[in-house]
Amino acid sequence: MDNDSAITVLGALAQATRLDAFRLLVRHEPEGLAAGQVAKALDVPQNTMSVHLATLTRAGLIRSERRSRIINYRADLEQLKALTLFLVKDCCGGKAELCEPLIAELNPCC
Repeated sequence: MDNDSAITVLGALAQATRLDAFRLLVRHEPEGLAAGQVAKALDVPQNTMSVHLATLTRAGLIRSERRSRIINYRADLEQLKALTLFLVKDCCGGKAELCEPLIAELNPCC
């Protein structure tokens, strides 16, 4: 990931509804959720949610697949990994022991 890509991804997440939607989809991996389910869970009108989902899709944070008449959305965990690695790649100037608390915090969730 380069600076421009990171800025695009972070920009997509820099809005409360989009951040909530992305986090919701991460929690529902690997099944994902239909667009209507995302809108209902976040109490957002469906047309508004569609705009937010489109922004997240353009940033590469989520992907969609059609299942009959329903569009199902899933978080793109590879993009999340790429962003996380980009942000912490040079963590602590090469002093791994300084990054251990960060890694320890991430380890249980995965």
